[in-house]
Amino acid sequence: MTYEYEKQAIAEGYTTVCGIDEAGRGPLCGPVCAAAVILPVDCEIEGINDSKKLSEKKREKLYDEIISKAVCYAVSMVPADVIDEINILQATFLAMRNAVSGLSVQPDIALIDGNQKPGLTIEERTIVKGDAKSISIAAASILAKVTRDRYMLEADTKYPEYKFAQHKGYGTKLHYEMLAEYGLCPEHRRTFLKKILGDGNDR
Repeated sequence: MTYEYEKQAIAEGYTTVCGIDEAGRGPLCGPVCAAAVILPVDCEIEGINDSKKLSEKKREKLYDEIISKAVCYAVSMVPADVIDEINILQATFLAMRNAVSGLSVQPDIALIDGNQKPGLTIEERTIVKGDAKSISIAAASILAKVTRDRYMLEADTKYPEYKFAQHKGYGTKLHYEMLAEYGLCPEHRRTFLKKILGDGNDR
């Protein structure tokens, strides 16, 4: 993982670069979470990578290192009811915009994982598979993933019958079995579960 994309932006005249990524676009329940991170130039964080390629233990360790070394960072979550209202793509963009707004130092360019721009008021540069290419995006992916997973662990204590701690809200066989038995809870995204709702299976 290098600082290549960040250095390129600085060479073009930008002064403050932030990385942006999200976690939780695919699950059946819970919020979508986005993080924005500004790292010092040439910041070294050993083992940093796309959050999906790391173990939970490694992500937790890197989370602490990232927040201790970052110039600043911010994380934003958009809940299930808003996802249902404006759709998952727009909810993801909203979370990204809110994360950037929450930074204590405002960047003048954002490196964004993927190929779609969330509509920031600063320069936006998308990088496909950026979480495996840009250290800033990788850092954001870890903060977003850990924050969302922690949220789902809290949801597990509130709705233990769904076993959120095991599947984090993704559409696993276990999750669908729990849905069949208990219906939907307030954390579920109703637009993702229209077939189940159509059967009148709700709480």
